[in-house]
Amino acid sequence: MVLDVEFAAASDASAAFYIHLHFKTILMTHPKIAQPDHPIMEVLASRWSPYVFSDRPVPVADLQAIFEAARWAASSYNEQPWRFLVATKTNQTQWEAMLSCLVDANQAWAKTAPVLAIGCTTLHFALNGKPNAMAAHDLGLASGNLSVQATARGLAVHQMAGILPDRIRSQYKLPDGTQAVTALAIGYAAEIDSLSPEARRSETTPRTRRPLTEFVFEGRWGQAAKITGP
Repeated sequence: MVLDVEFAAASDASAAFYIHLHFKTILMTHPKIAQPDHPIMEVLASRWSPYVFSDRPVPVADLQAIFEAARWAASSYNEQPWRFLVATKTNQTQWEAMLSCLVDANQAWAKTAPVLAIGCTTLHFALNGKPNAMAAHDLGLASGNLSVQATARGLAVHQMAGILPDRIRSQYKLPDGTQAVTALAIGYAAEIDSLSPEARRSETTPRTRRPLTEFVFEGRWGQAAKITGP
């Protein structure tokens, strides 16, 4: 495994040192850490989507930081079409209401997450009212920023598409021109030793990805680009 050990995004030297130690610990202990073929940042290699979360609450400062990271995502014409609904277990009624907006299969595991969020988009450009074809793409960028910042702070995020859009629209009074797209479970991944045998298999199976040759092309579709070679 080849990893980049630069942490330029850390706010100060002590934060960089903490993050460095945090990821070095994870890299030595967790089977979900990516095994990249080429150098990437450790924070990217360490990001994964657990199905079981610890009941440890997430500090407000950490939630502010991850949504701040989402705030600074790139977007078409700087439209920033993303909007997030959020609920934490500190308000059990609101958290249960948001959990009910997930499909049953997702409720079954997301119920362990201390924080839930729903990612929405505005569908038209504010400047001219024209449809924004990039809205979902830009929500994805914001959610990606959020996930990486969460990983850097020792948190985990599991994004999901299985939501109940009509229920969300009714329950949260979404305005016209706004669409619920995804949900996010946020918290601390459960310790492996605390998992049932079945959950342990799911949470410790190594992650895999397609090689570059299968999605970086040149000349024509399906022809691997030369840069993907050895």
